[in-house]
This record gives sequence, structure tokens and C-alpha cells, in this order.
Amino acid sequence: MTYIVFDIGGTKTRVATTNDFETFGKVESFKTPMKFEEGMEKTIELIDKLVEGEVEGIAGGIRGRLSEEKDGIDNDGVLTKWAGKSIVDALKKKYKVPVFLENDSAVAGLGEATYGGGKDMEIVAYHTVSTGVGGVRIVNEEIDEASIGFEPGHQILDIDRTILGDDITPTLENLVSGTAVAERFGCKAYEIPQSDIIWQELAGYLAQGLRNTILYWSPDAIVLGGPMIIGDPKIMVDDVRKATVEAIDGFVETPLIVEAVLGDEAGLYGAMAILKKRI
Repeated sequence: MTYIVFDIGGTKTRVATTNDFETFGKVESFKTPMKFEEGMEKTIELIDKLVEGEVEGIAGGIRGRLSEEKDGIDNDGVLTKWAGKSIVDALKKKYKVPVFLENDSAVAGLGEATYGGGKDMEIVAYHTVSTGVGGVRIVNEEIDEASIGFEPGHQILDIDRTILGDDITPTLENLVSGTAVAERFGCKAYEIPQSDIIWQELAGYLAQGLRNTILYWSPDAIVLGGPMIIGDPKIMVDDVRKATVEAIDGFVETPLIVEAVLGDEAGLYGAMAILKKRI
């Protein structure tokens, strides 16, 4: 039996097969088309190339805000021409099998909670720090229920606007994301040497966000991923952990805080975890 997992990002789409819900057979990728129809055509072509025999089930993630039916996205700043189109219907029409779709950050978090840095933990909070800041709460290897999804990057931190000034909304995302760093300092984050004090400052800002995560979501572990965490240079998890302990100040016990370990394949692992639970 062969199952398909996929991860549709703003830059790249990855597709893989699995037969045992533990390992991948083949993993291939292509540049994500801006047009939905072209994206589905390329995805189906790649599935047919990878699979010998029948497809038994499909699951994956996509960037953007999911529709209420979880069959596609309602909105996204990059994949604008995918909005309002049903990925689930397109794949079901071709393969006549169950198809499951979730937000890409949520799926990556599920992958890390099930197979990666948060493995064997009951409640896992996952935050990805890249061009933006996303996240998800995972409970018993399932994406937690939510009425409008999870948007930890949009929490307000710089209340008195002493850091960002009056013209930028003082969110966690606007403090620590790669996009925010580039706008604030006039260069790409990866151009800033690891020795620069900026990286410790970013760790401190992120720790304030994690303080809220701990108090609101009460996780056993927090897994941190994304290029700003696992890249080079990067926000050091040891610095984040130390600053978070200081921010909590003994009010509650600080949970395990670890770096993501699955890299670019976290979303594929998360999709595999969905199939493992639902098929």
C-alpha cells in the first residue's frame, strides 16, 4: 500500500511516498507555481511518477489560511491564485481516496511533535521563525482544535513601542522574523555575523513570546524551527532557553525548549502523522 504526503510552500512543493508511516520511499520537489491549476497538474504528474500501483490515501500542508472546510486556502500573500480553490477535490477526483489538508506550519509542528524534537511529549508547542512567525499546539500527536487557527506571531509584545516605534505594529513577528530583521537593520539576517549582539537581543524578544506560549498553552515541550532558528547564523536556542527562564521568573516551571530536527521534511513527517492517525 502506498500513501502520498505533500508540502506546498510559497517557493517549493515537496511530494513523497510512504508505505509504513515511519519512513519515506522517494522525496521529490518542484518550484511552486503561482497558478493553482498548474500546481495541481505538476503535483499529480509527480505522484504518478512516484507511485507504482494504487494510492491509498493523501495528506499534506499548504501555506496560508485554510478554508473552513479545510479543502484549500481562503487567503495568502504569496499563493494568491490558489485562494478559493479546492486542493482536496482536485486530488480526490483523480485518485478517489481520502485526502487531508492542514496549514503548513501546523503540519510541520505535528511532524516535530510526532517524529522529531517533541517526540514522546504529550503537549508540544511548535514555533517556526522564518519570514514570519507561525506556530501550533499539538496534543497527543494531534493538531489541537481551534476556531480560527493559531497565530502566535501576531501577539503584541512591544506595548510601549520603544523598540519598533509608532509606525510598526509591535508583534512578535515584527520583532524576530527574518523579514523584520531585514527591514530594521537594512540587510538580510544571514548577513549579520553570529557574534553580533543582535542575535542575543532576538533571543530575548522570542523568550517574551514563549513566556506567553507557556502560560497560555501549558506545553510539556516547545520546539523551535525555521531558518532563523536552524540556519547559520541563527537565534541560539540556548540563549532563548536562558532568557525564557528569566522571563518566567519561577512563576511556573519552564518546559523543555529544543531546536527542530526534521529540517525541510518536517511538513512531510507531519502529513505522514495525519495519515497514521486517520487511515
